[in-house]
Order: sequence, then structure tokens, then C-alpha cells
Amino acid sequence: MTAVPKLPTADPYLSGHGDLSWSATHYDLELTYDLVGNRLAGTATIRAVAVEDLSRVVLDLAHLRVQKVAIDGRPPAKWSHHDHRLVLNLRSRIAAGEEFVVTVRYSGKPRPVVLSHHGDAGWEELDDGVIVAGQPHGAPTWFPCNDRPSDKARYAISVTTAPGYAVVSNGELTSRVRRGSGETWRYWQAEPMATYLATVQIGRYRVVDIAPAEGPGGRVPIRAAYPVDATAGFEASFGRQREMMAYFTSVFGPYPFASYSVVVTDDELEIPLESQSLSTFGRNHLTGEWSEVRLVAHELAHQWFGNAVTLREWRDIWLHEGFACYSEWLWSDASGGRSCGEHARHHHRRLKALAQDLVLADPGPADMFDDRVYKRGALALHALRRTVGDGAFFKILRTWVARHSGGSVTTADFEALAAEVCGRDLTALFDAWLRRPALPDLPA
Repeated sequence: MTAVPKLPTADPYLSGHGDLSWSATHYDLELTYDLVGNRLAGTATIRAVAVEDLSRVVLDLAHLRVQKVAIDGRPPAKWSHHDHRLVLNLRSRIAAGEEFVVTVRYSGKPRPVVLSHHGDAGWEELDDGVIVAGQPHGAPTWFPCNDRPSDKARYAISVTTAPGYAVVSNGELTSRVRRGSGETWRYWQAEPMATYLATVQIGRYRVVDIAPAEGPGGRVPIRAAYPVDATAGFEASFGRQREMMAYFTSVFGPYPFASYSVVVTDDELEIPLESQSLSTFGRNHLTGEWSEVRLVAHELAHQWFGNAVTLREWRDIWLHEGFACYSEWLWSDASGGRSCGEHARHHHRRLKALAQDLVLADPGPADMFDDRVYKRGALALHALRRTVGDGAFFKILRTWVARHSGGSVTTADFEALAAEVCGRDLTALFDAWLRRPALPDLPA
């Protein structure tokens, strides 16, 4: 009996997703969505390059039915689609370094993927619209992809749906055309993007342009899409967003994308959603209270830490969430609220009372989104700041973004950069905060 080749897993924290043997460079997604029947029809054209010699190409695609597949314009020798993996057996090998194009036509009723450690993620119907939550495993619910965070590509996303609905996606809106009973919205994301950061939001939204923010990198256009009756609530929670953008550009460096958008759904959301060049919130986040405003800061900070500079493996999630959490404290301090030190002392006391069994640099898939990762990650940054001083600390952050924007990083990369900028060995500090479970004391 011939053994069945084992399908790849690119990241141990996300079993059954991703393939390290090839890399996408460009996704062109042509989508048509029927809101009444929750039916998605799509054609994905994926430009890619072989990392290794290839006899097959494995993609991730969940719940949807594949109708036609081609590689460089020809059908593969054989293809199969089951357990959320689309496997293409090639007619002839593709050598490492060679470019190729995969085209997939597909359709069906999209729905989230549910995993034991991570819950549900992906394309989901709202009461009157759609929300797409990609992190960490939702991308395959609406397009075939190489679903690993280290695989970043450019995206052209076209969505045709019923008139009267706004479609918001990543990057810049390049056209909006009404034809017959449908309206087509086209977006272009020029900066490289990980699959889990791709998104589509559909709803009966009022779309407005907010006055651009001024920062070191120039003017940053800001847009918003929210229910027509939510203007007052939007102003309450997002009214200082321009100031927030200007402040973050002053401490992190220029905003890494062409513009920034926020979407507020008519439904309530447990937590906001992070995606590249835009963030999505629920109507419940329009209270204007600090508990909601901090989330506005958190999601905006992810544009630098998580979206422009993206982890290579999910084990390093603190490089996203710890940085975004610390950005909440920075904004609180800069906007006249509690200081970073007050936030740090409060959360240090709180974590000290919890179980001391989490290793920040490798929390495990079950705990990668545990609140302790967020808060301990922020505390690790505060400890670094106290150790090296404000000048060196903010130089580290700005250099981190400038050097790695558009790329993928590891914790070791951050440690090496911090030591380089400071000109000193910081191993003991990072060992204590990142690799030992016991919570260290904050430096004096």
C-alpha cells in the first residue's frame, strides 16, 4: 500500500494550516456575495513562488466547494479538497525559486471555522451584513490561501453585492461601480499583508472621511463606517482619534499604510477585530468610557505592531498584544489620564495574584490569547523602558518598525535590536520577563 503524503502544518500553534514550501506574492480575489442567501462565489488568482522544489501545492480553504483549479493556466494532474485543505498534484515539478500562478474558482455558504483552542473565526453573517474576523485561522473561510502569518502578499479585493450596502476592505478603494442589481467595490492593499489580516466588512453604513491626522510621515487620511444613527456614540469613543494617530506617529514613526479606516457594526462585538489598515468595533464600543477608548488605541497601535511588523510564528504573539496593550497606557498618559507607571503598578499587582505558569515567549496555543500575555507583555516593555531610559526605549520602537515594516519577526529579533540600540547586554532582563514563569519585580 502506498503511504498517503502527510499534509503540512506551518506553525505548531495552528495545526493543519499553512505550507512552508511555497509563498504567495499577490492575491487577486473577485467575489460576489448574496446577502439574502449567504452565498459567496469567488475566483482567486494567486501569484506565488516555490521555496522548495514542488511536486504538489497545498492551500487552505474551509467549507466552500471548489469548482475549477488551474496552475499556470492548465489543470493539475490531480486535485482533492477535504478537511479544509486543497491539494494540487502537479503535472511537472516546480523548481525552488520559480514563480507560478494558481487559479481557483469556488462557491458556497461561508461560515466560521471553530477550533478548540481558538474558538470561531472567519466569515460570519450579521443581522444585516457581514463581518470577517481572520485571527488566527479565519482566512480560509472566504478565500484559498497559504494560511500562515509569515506569508505576506499584496491583495486586490473586489466584492460585488447588493446596492445600499457599504463594503469596506483592506487598503485603498480604487473604484465603486453600480451595474444592474449589484454594486462592485474594489480595494488595493499595496503593502504586504498576512492572510489573517485580510478582511471584508459589509453593512448599511454611513461612510465618512475624518480630517487627516498630521504626523512625522505626513498626513494620514482617516475614514469611518458606522450605522447612520450612531454619530454621537462614534464621536464619544473616536473623537480624539486624530490626536491619537498624531501621537503614535511621534513615538512609533510614520503610519505604515496609506490610510486608516474604522468600521462600527450595528451588532455588539465581544472584542474589536484587528486587520490591516482598518479595525472593526461593535455598537457596544460607543460609550466613550476609558474601557472602550483604550480599545480604540489598542487596535490603532496594531497597525504598527502586528500588521506592519508581523510575528513569524504564533508563539511570539506578545510582540503584537503586549505592544498594543502598552500603547493603551502610553495614550492614557499622553492624553491626561493615568500614567504608564500607574497602569503598570496596577496590572503588576493583579498578575502577581494569578497563577505563575505562563511563559511569555512561548505561552502555548491554549493560552496565546490569555489576558496575561497582553498585560505581562506590556509590563515587559515597561520594565525595558525603566531599565534603558525613555530615549533609548522609544528609539528601539521606532527602529523596530522602520527596519521590519512589511516583514516577519521573532522575539530574538527584538532582543537583538534592543541590545544593539542600547549598546548593552539585556539577556537577564529578557530571560526574567519572557522565559521564566515567575513574575519579576518591576525595575526601580
